Amino acid sequence: MTLSFSVNWDYRCPFARIAHEHLLEGLRDGADWDVTFVPFCLGQAHVEPGQPDIWDTPDLDTGLLALQAAVVIRDTMPDQFFAMHHAFFEARHAHGAQLRDEKTVRTILQDGGVDADVVFAEIATGNPLAKVRAEHEALVANNEVWGSPTFIANDKAAFVRLMASPGGDVALARRTIERIIDMLTDWPELNEFKHTQVSR
Repeated sequence: MTLSFSVNWDYRCPFARIAHEHLLEGLRDGADWDVTFVPFCLGQAHVEPGQPDIWDTPDLDTGLLALQAAVVIRDTMPDQFFAMHHAFFEARHAHGAQLRDEKTVRTILQDGGVDADVVFAEIATGNPLAKVRAEHEALVANNEVWGSPTFIANDKAAFVRLMASPGGDVALARRTIERIIDMLTDWPELNEFKHTQVSR
């Protein structure tokens, strides 16, 4: 039976990276999951009341440019999305790349075989920013989402903090994601479960 769910992301979040590594491992292995990837801007989530929305000053946010590029790829080049999604996370967390820098984002795109000029021409229209904003705001309005990664299924949402990547273990990746969705949809009584110590 197909598992249908959504999950958000912001490339700056290390826990989003870990969760999405599990997702990508499973999907590449043919997991029967119908996943909707939804952008979420942590910069906007942390705007103080009374301060201007980050949408009004997008160049000041360190994550919006990469989110916009990823949304262009997700919507117009879906066969390249998984690879580029992984590449953006790796660039930020494995190599310390600054994803607010156009030259850096262009290099990541080009290294992944994506025509950066096409992506940036679309970003220049303003449509990708509007789409990121609309999808972010829908998460907040409909599910009270405040962080990333958040999984959403059957109108239930939960922030999930995994502590380790699957490390190429596809069975672990599949089991982890399916356990998350099972807990989210079939165990509504559980609100919080947090270890007092983290094994390293």
